[in-house]
Amino acid sequence: MATYRDEGVILRTVKLGEADRIITIFTKMHGKVRAVAKGVRRTRSRFGGRLEPFMRADVLIAQGRNLDVISQAVSIATYADPICADYDAYMNSGVIVEAIDKIISTEHERALDQYSLLVSALASMAKHRHNPKATGESYVMRALSLAGWSPRMDSCVVCGRHDDLGYFSVRMGGMMCRADRTPDARVIDELSISQMHALLSGDWPLLDSHDLTSKVDELVEEWGEYYLERPIRSLRLLDSNV
Repeated sequence: MATYRDEGVILRTVKLGEADRIITIFTKMHGKVRAVAKGVRRTRSRFGGRLEPFMRADVLIAQGRNLDVISQAVSIATYADPICADYDAYMNSGVIVEAIDKIISTEHERALDQYSLLVSALASMAKHRHNPKATGESYVMRALSLAGWSPRMDSCVVCGRHDDLGYFSVRMGGMMCRADRTPDARVIDELSISQMHALLSGDWPLLDSHDLTSKVDELVEEWGEYYLERPIRSLRLLDSNV
């Protein structure tokens, strides 16, 4: 049975039988992989807590007929411990791993830029560098941008003008001027425009200076749902609790 070694971040786990789990892991060189971790739910499992969501691990994987099998796992970074100890960090990290799981729909396709962004976001969350909500929403917008779904923020999506940009349309793909706005376009204020720019560019001084507006929260959720064609449920849950 052929094997391969890679590092990756655990996105989610599903119980299988009495003692096993199916692990979804986003790896650096092999993309998203689903593999079985045998005996991982037993008390004396050799994997310990290394295959839990948010963990970053070095794994040895054997190729299988239907599902691959994880035969070894060594921790690289224990993001899960500090993330799970903080409710806001935990909830917003859930947004991050759900988003990448939905953005990367095909298994075994390398996506190095997406992997680097994921690791950076979880490391920031674990070290409490910034507001958890801003970290999660910035991740969603930047990951979607890497996947080809980036909003136009500097000019009208219809006429290209750079002034009088007071409207935003998710369906049309970004900012709109007063003359060309469509019925679905929402009025957006200057602070929300600046924060949308900051989420996309990772402008943390600006993001750290103000809480995200409710308009930004709504637009990030709608942008993800529209272009992924399904909701990011963790993000919807967060917004419903505000």
